[in-house]
Amino acid sequence: MQKKILRIGLALVLASSLQAKAQYAKTDSTYKKCFIGSTLFLLGNLATTNPPNFAQINIGYRLTGKDVITLEPKTWKYAWPNGIHPFFNTAYGKPEEQFPGYVREYGISLSYQRFLWKGLYAELNVMPSLQNFMNSKGKKMDNGFQIFNTYRIGYHIKLFKDRFFIQPSIAITHRAYHTELPDGFKQLDDKWSKFVFGEPGFHFGFNF
Repeated sequence: MQKKILRIGLALVLASSLQAKAQYAKTDSTYKKCFIGSTLFLLGNLATTNPPNFAQINIGYRLTGKDVITLEPKTWKYAWPNGIHPFFNTAYGKPEEQFPGYVREYGISLSYQRFLWKGLYAELNVMPSLQNFMNSKGKKMDNGFQIFNTYRIGYHIKLFKDRFFIQPSIAITHRAYHTELPDGFKQLDDKWSKFVFGEPGFHFGFNF
């Protein structure tokens, strides 16, 4: 336990010693306006049970020192309703909540970030996506469409003289719209909220 506390304390000290200036000055024309990156959720592909086969790339552009837009092509699959918190709800992963197959999604999200104070930012992320509903044998049952929103607050940390950055965050996800799910999927999905609160995030990127 003491070693764990020491590691946490060291991490906090290192984080507090990182550059904590405003994101970028409005009048500064020398900062790199473009970046490319992804998310730490890629590590989920290493799971031995129900790996998401997840892929995402973030392509961003800084309109000003405080305004950022990003395009995020992504794809993944899931076998439990999106309304179940994957980290804090014990229902996630239970056989009785599992779809009779899985959903494969393909989407491109557009996000807007506004920096509020130092590295603190708020973000709106809107993602239209196409859905393939697959049965337990991997055969397609139906198609669908979804609009999936993410409302995020996070902190931008510059690394290695602003060549790289990381962005730990926390979010509310919202299934704003989706077409009707096929039988067997719909009954399970209807049990859960369209919102999930407190979903962690961790993006990283390279500036150029």
